[in-house]
Amino acid sequence: MNHQFKKMKMVAEKLITIESTVSSVSVLFIHSALFLVAHFLPSFPLLTLLSISAGVMLLVVGLGRACKKLLGVRGSAPAFVVINILYVWIVYLIVIRPGVSYKLDIVFNSELVILLLGLCRILSSDPGYVAYGYSNPEKLVADPLLDVETPLQESELASCETYKGCASNEESTLLQRIRFCRMCKVYVKGFDHHCPAFGNCIGQKNRVLFITLLVGFILSEASYIACLSQFAKSYTADKDVEKPSYSSTLAGSTMLFSLLQVLWQIVFLMWHLYCVCFNITTDEWINWKRYPEFQLVVQLQLASRTVFTNPYNHGILQNLKHFLKAKE
Repeated sequence: MNHQFKKMKMVAEKLITIESTVSSVSVLFIHSALFLVAHFLPSFPLLTLLSISAGVMLLVVGLGRACKKLLGVRGSAPAFVVINILYVWIVYLIVIRPGVSYKLDIVFNSELVILLLGLCRILSSDPGYVAYGYSNPEKLVADPLLDVETPLQESELASCETYKGCASNEESTLLQRIRFCRMCKVYVKGFDHHCPAFGNCIGQKNRVLFITLLVGFILSEASYIACLSQFAKSYTADKDVEKPSYSSTLAGSTMLFSLLQVLWQIVFLMWHLYCVCFNITTDEWINWKRYPEFQLVVQLQLASRTVFTNPYNHGILQNLKHFLKAKE
């Protein structure tokens, strides 16, 4: 609980310090660049515009990182996410909303409110913190190695042999899935990855919330694109202008941003759903050679070879049940 309180305090401070100002400037530059793309290339095909927009965003992000490194300042990734949401919301309220139906307006605004509440929840959520590998203190016998102040190595955590008194497969499994987050300097049960955008580790206790938030982002962005579609129809019906106005250009730039976000988030969501279905984490998939339980030695005629194996895969249905119950 003490660690959670410190985490919440640190996140709150980051959102109101100079880091949030740096993130605000980054958001402004990215959306300004997309506005220029939409303004000067309005007649280009959508796929071409998306490709150009992606390249422009990468260029702006790269230049931004170089400038921040040169000036010795840092931005806050969670603040960057929140400010982007607020920027799109402001554009919607000022420009898009008059051309949107009442029902769609309620849906979109409700989604954004829920999304912001979910972000606040995951920023301070407990991903499954444990103290030096203790996933179940009542079952494990204390080990002298745990008394040292230096954190244990991941290879030690990955093997049940590190701990005395580990007598069953169940206890061994509990220990094996405790990983060390190098960003937060803590041990996390079921560690998947450290998410800079959410400013927190993703582990056993908040992985369901993480995937739910991914779905929420995709749904809210899809709703915004639907709002833009209605706005475009009403705008072309009411306006008869040869050149796009500021409002239509602003709507077009946020549409490019939303489409790019949806595309990569869908791929990201599909990856995490794949991991859930086969009961494996991102960290375990990438670093399986560091964890003994994922290594299977195959004997060949003249030599042996180590191949990947997943001891936690018990079929998609069982894996889904394990995922949904893993918050406890």
